[in-house]
Amino acid sequence: MINCRSLLVTGGTGSFGRALIRTVLAHFPNIRRVVVFSRDELKQYEMAQELPYQDARMRFFIGDVRDTARLNRALEDIDYVVHAAALKHVPIAEYNPFEAIKTNVIGAQNVIDCAIDRGVRRVIALSTDKAANPINLYGATKLCSDKLFVAGNAYAGARDIAFSVVRYGNVVGSRGSVVPFFLSKRKESSLPITDPRMTRFWITIEQGVQFVLDCLTQAKGGEIFVPKIPSMRVSDLAKVIAPEAEQKIVGIRPGEKLHEVMITEDDVRNTVEFDDRYIILPPEGWHRHEVWWQEGRTCADGFRYASDTNDKWLDTSALEKMIAELDLPEAKQWASERGLA
Repeated sequence: MINCRSLLVTGGTGSFGRALIRTVLAHFPNIRRVVVFSRDELKQYEMAQELPYQDARMRFFIGDVRDTARLNRALEDIDYVVHAAALKHVPIAEYNPFEAIKTNVIGAQNVIDCAIDRGVRRVIALSTDKAANPINLYGATKLCSDKLFVAGNAYAGARDIAFSVVRYGNVVGSRGSVVPFFLSKRKESSLPITDPRMTRFWITIEQGVQFVLDCLTQAKGGEIFVPKIPSMRVSDLAKVIAPEAEQKIVGIRPGEKLHEVMITEDDVRNTVEFDDRYIILPPEGWHRHEVWWQEGRTCADGFRYASDTNDKWLDTSALEKMIAELDLPEAKQWASERGLA
């Protein structure tokens, strides 16, 4: 369905956006146009110099989701949107709260309004596990964004457009994440660990891209798609990357959780389970969602999908393989030193 259509990616120069666009260009040769919408001039320039970005199908728009006029112009003749633009670093959002609100909440509403006005057919917004029972501002802004995109389906009236959300956990190797940090510190005598009990959901960029594209083709509007992905302990990750280093406990930072949740006990009443995912449906009975209830399985009352009670865990070999396959110079060097390259 993506072939012969046009796709715009907000935050298109980020780790996820770049991986998504590489995949789309490689697997959908007849896609009409791929538009990168982001505010970083240098990243767009660098991206344009790389293959496969030197491609007649590519367009680069400097713009910010806070700017409705620019967003409205960029969405002209666009069929599908993947909304990946966000301020996502927890401590930075805590210190600059309204900046996070302007991008993550007001920017989300701008995407919804402009997509409706421009006749976009389908929008997938990226969310985070921190949006479920949020305790930090970043998570609260993403929960608000999720609610806006779900409600956007009613807001659009009779227009032929569907808004849906994809919610998943930490992306291995993304900018600012713990893996590059541990790799950079692996030859020191100690690694800082917030709490040895801490667990997180884990997904690769490639898995995230494939899941988003799959949901883009299946979405009917109003769903929050949650993939079934493994958990890992941060202390186990540190042990795999730097087994000789001492683990120095530094304490949980403000706004952090010990464990993450993607589906709460209250959400589960409107959640349908499939072999590879959960789908959280709006509490209102929408006729378009009947197929999900018919094909999926209802979840047990009181169930929650959390990183500490997950039934899928990454063991040492799985963590090693995941890190060795990262497209990061420090990961390749680490894999070579460990004989995993």
